[in-house]
Amino acid sequence: MNLYLIRHGESLGNLTGKIQGCMDYPLSELGKQQVRSVAHYLKDVQLNYIYSSDLTRAYETARIIGKSKNLTVHKWDKIREVNLGPMQGLSRAEIYETYPMTIERSILTSGIKGTETTDQLTKRCQYVISQLQLAHEADHVAIVSHGGFISILLMYLLTGNQWHVFHRPFQISNTSITHIEWSKKRKKPLIHYTNRTEHLESLIDDQAQLGFL
Repeated sequence: MNLYLIRHGESLGNLTGKIQGCMDYPLSELGKQQVRSVAHYLKDVQLNYIYSSDLTRAYETARIIGKSKNLTVHKWDKIREVNLGPMQGLSRAEIYETYPMTIERSILTSGIKGTETTDQLTKRCQYVISQLQLAHEADHVAIVSHGGFISILLMYLLTGNQWHVFHRPFQISNTSITHIEWSKKRKKPLIHYTNRTEHLESLIDDQAQLGFL
């Protein structure tokens, strides 16, 4: 199986500096441009299936990619963003002021009441990987998800159930692509690359020429 993990385009929540979690925000205008760029980039990449988080910013991203590939997008709530409970909708500065323990500890694994626990996230990762391996052993699959969940899924693949005790070093940018492969001869995954965003270079150049950067 070849698995492509794709983060959604910039959302209105990203644009306004909100920590979104499971709150639902649509794509911004820049986000829509980013998605068109990644869809064009993927035109020569073989894909058989596309799964998307059920949150709007991810589904809008997946729908545009699916249209360019003539593929149906399947919503999957198991790949939605981490539930951040009372921190959702706040800025990072507001979170640090209200919950100072998050300055030293990631907001994704803070343990604050009302947030998704590490055990719940571990079970999600286990389920997603097992279902993909069961249903798509020989397929090329894209998953359109979120920065937090993608980074946790990568840590789970590398370190297993103890993923949360290790430093999580991954940067997952809007519309970035991460490519993972499970060959028939190997049970362990091969990570070809993470956070690939070269499809955005022309978009950044265009913005610079227009004086936006």
